[in-house]
Amino acid sequence: MAGSPRHPVHAPPALILPGGGARGAYQVGVLKALAELLPSKTLPFPVVAGISAGAINAGVLASHAGDFRHAVNRLEHFWGTLRCERVYRTGWRHNLASGLHWLAAMTLGGLGVANPRSLLDNQPLAQLLESELQPDGIKRSIEQEHLRALFITASGYTTNRAVSFYQGASSLRPWQATRQAGLATRIDHRHLLASAALPLLFPAQCIGNEYYGDGGMRQTAPLEPALRAGADRLLVIGTRDERPDPEPETRTSYPELGDIGGYLLDVIFMDHLSRDLERVERDNQTLSAIRSGNRAVTGLRRVDTLLLRPSADLREVADRHVHRLPASVRALLRGIGAGTGRLVGYLLFEAEFCRELIVLGHADATERRDQIIELMTRDD
Repeated sequence: MAGSPRHPVHAPPALILPGGGARGAYQVGVLKALAELLPSKTLPFPVVAGISAGAINAGVLASHAGDFRHAVNRLEHFWGTLRCERVYRTGWRHNLASGLHWLAAMTLGGLGVANPRSLLDNQPLAQLLESELQPDGIKRSIEQEHLRALFITASGYTTNRAVSFYQGASSLRPWQATRQAGLATRIDHRHLLASAALPLLFPAQCIGNEYYGDGGMRQTAPLEPALRAGADRLLVIGTRDERPDPEPETRTSYPELGDIGGYLLDVIFMDHLSRDLERVERDNQTLSAIRSGNRAVTGLRRVDTLLLRPSADLREVADRHVHRLPASVRALLRGIGAGTGRLVGYLLFEAEFCRELIVLGHADATERRDQIIELMTRDD
């Protein structure tokens, strides 16, 4: 891509894991199929970039890059035994207090009442990630050259930019671009928590002197970190199908707040990614139209991509499992018009829903095994 550094002699393949809340379980099913299809004992993607829920999956993979199957098994157990109460507080007392807090703040204009930070409290997730992530494992993976780079992207609320925190080989360099930056750091659970802080739903996370929220909000070029690490093959695991919704035959009802919230999350997690993939393809087409001897002066390089995404509408899957949400959470979501539809799927951190997504991801990846193997065995 234009402006990206040239890849090394042996350009590494990269794994891109965008966000999706509880839909992140789908990525685990794809990874499970990859562990069966690819012969490598170690992580076959030396470059891993994660955003939001994808950051959680990326962090665990990087922690155990020396044993790919073991890493996938840990992720499958993590998602396959998950409950909402391990991600955010679900008690009636807390959710009632949260609702009253929002009501008081809006009614009194903040007079004598501190403004609420989020609709839900994800302190349980902070504790879970702190126990699950192994920062020393990331360091070991890099030292043993099983991992070239791990990127975790979060959105800075003060600087209004997407910051890709990275840990990796000494040859990697920080960068500054329009509303984007790459900062070297030692990645821990706080970076994952910040990247997964869904706007308004979960509180922002303070890292250094700034508060950060979900990485998808500002990351308009989600492929860029991996390209800067020299990757020229990108395997992307999306969390939304791309089948267009049918045109309404009659006038629809006014959209609820929950519908709007789910719509915005869809934009954050997939629309930027789709446009970035289209940009890569345009660059590839430009290169193919130029004589080989003149390609070097363009500053472009060919980047092969493969996007794997759900073959089913995950909203329909979520609707089958919405009854598994704790009653207090269902009541809270109904209050904002999100009893079904898009938003529910992002918050349905229940094992049965997650396991169905894992099965779906495994089946979808197995169906496209030839394309996966072709991408991973391409001759540099």
